[in-house]
Amino acid sequence: MPLLHLLILAIIQGITEFLPVSSSGHLILLPKLMGVADQGQLIDVSVHIGTLGAVILFFWADAKSAFTGLAHLVVGQFKTPSARLALLLIIATIPAVLVGLVLKLTGLSDMMRNITVIGWTMLIFGIVLYIADQKGAEVKTQSDWSMGDAIQLGLWQAIALIPGTSRSGIAITGARAMGYTRQDGTKIAMLMSIPVIISSAILLGVEAVSEANAAGLRDGAIAAVFSFLTALLALSLMMRLLRSVSFTPYVIYRIALGVILLAIAYS
Repeated sequence: MPLLHLLILAIIQGITEFLPVSSSGHLILLPKLMGVADQGQLIDVSVHIGTLGAVILFFWADAKSAFTGLAHLVVGQFKTPSARLALLLIIATIPAVLVGLVLKLTGLSDMMRNITVIGWTMLIFGIVLYIADQKGAEVKTQSDWSMGDAIQLGLWQAIALIPGTSRSGIAITGARAMGYTRQDGTKIAMLMSIPVIISSAILLGVEAVSEANAAGLRDGAIAAVFSFLTALLALSLMMRLLRSVSFTPYVIYRIALGVILLAIAYS
């Protein structure tokens, strides 16, 4: 793959993975709008691994606690704060994994990779995010995250398997609708991405790596590094802006892009 194309893909993934604008939607759209071949599963997995590294590093204290909690769960220690966090993340991941398997086995995941679907999801879920953000109370913090809330957010997150929805966007929407503050709701949504990306990488990565040649693996490594760097920057900027700015700028972008895509799709 040409280096410039590879870098554009990695940068777009890094910028959009944690912003509520759908990274997968942009990755699907790029080759269609540029008139180039789809980048393939290996590159998709690689750029997601890069963003996984970024969110783990940015939220290192919480990520470390979750990994420690996973070890606690394995040995039967369920009452530590770390075990509780790990358990909540596992619960929130199950719906997306189950729905993802169904979509993969039925072929629906490939059928939905088109401009029309992305245009509608960009538009509809942008409006849903705006309503949740403007109407949602700010009465809950990360310490209030419960098993019931984890199940609800897991169901919200499963909707993101429809291209263009945005995994982070729909999780943030759910958190705001449930009354979490912008910063804490966003933080929970970011932590929820860790097991989802790991699960997706395992599900799709084994096949992609087994079929890749040396050049493909090199391209994957380059894409992972650049997506990591851009994701770290985007995540840092977004979390700072949330102290004083709502999600409205992202909503405007989603609606504008959705309208443009639908105009193209139906023209």
